Amino acid sequence: MKDLISPSIHDVTRAILADYDHGRPIDKLDVFNQPDTKVIYELINELVRIAYPGFSKDKNYRIYDIRNNLSMVIEDIAFRLNKQIAIALRYGKAENEVELEKTRVQSQEITLEFLRRIPRVREYLATDVAAVFDGDPAAESADEIIFAYPGLYAITIFRYAHILYELQVPVIPRIMTELAHSKTGIDINPGATIGRYFMIDHGTGIVVGETTEIGDHVKVYQGVTLGALSTSGGRKLWAKKRHPTIEDDVTIYSGASILGGDTVIGKGSVIGGNVFLTRSVAPGTKVSVKNQELRFNNEGNEIEEVKEDPNAAWFYVI
Repeated sequence: MKDLISPSIHDVTRAILADYDHGRPIDKLDVFNQPDTKVIYELINELVRIAYPGFSKDKNYRIYDIRNNLSMVIEDIAFRLNKQIAIALRYGKAENEVELEKTRVQSQEITLEFLRRIPRVREYLATDVAAVFDGDPAAESADEIIFAYPGLYAITIFRYAHILYELQVPVIPRIMTELAHSKTGIDINPGATIGRYFMIDHGTGIVVGETTEIGDHVKVYQGVTLGALSTSGGRKLWAKKRHPTIEDDVTIYSGASILGGDTVIGKGSVIGGNVFLTRSVAPGTKVSVKNQELRFNNEGNEIEEVKEDPNAAWFYVI
């Protein structure tokens, strides 16, 4: 058989390498001076363990006293997170000794502040577990929720990532929440603001945009989008309120889309399944899709049309 690759591979390789010389964002070659996703993923696993210490085992440490073990995990987080934050802070910037020293100090300050806020994160997570247990009749125990519920995993990662977002750490918060997105199908931007007792049921397909504000005791079911009304303005919309505000005690059933930075869902409202909203609603409002009709065609017989009960829209829940 004739060898086609050997005579041509040198020229093909040279052409590909030359394509890296255009100065585009995709042409970066410096892999050592950018955040390491593998390290960040490992840090996420350690942070989840810090959140729920009695729900995972650490195979790396042979220590009987779990508190001593956790002390080592916290120190490991401090060491590695500090390094990743320092890289992220100077990413894409010209390097000199003055700037390097500045980012070294800044990254240490951010790391310490992040660690100081972990008890507050756990305080919120305890309310999230309680909200799911109270709101989901299928949940047999709080332990089951911590072990197995994707919604709690996604909100756990979000709460950690949101701290780093608040501390103005570039890149890393989004890497964290996108890992949760890839594992759960739940996409929560780290810039969103979410209060206590947040319940995600099932969760697949949920999208929560960057400037979304969510109050306390809010329930969200699968397929819900809290998004922007339009992104046609592109970068001009940066730092502007693009996503809705959801006040306390709101329930949003599956498939609902609530869009726009001026859209406010008032306290205690219920948004039914498959509702599409681009306007605010007053507190205590129930919003549903009107007059759904089902059609039944049984083997060529007369088509039967059945109008749904007006209250049926609330039951898009599995």
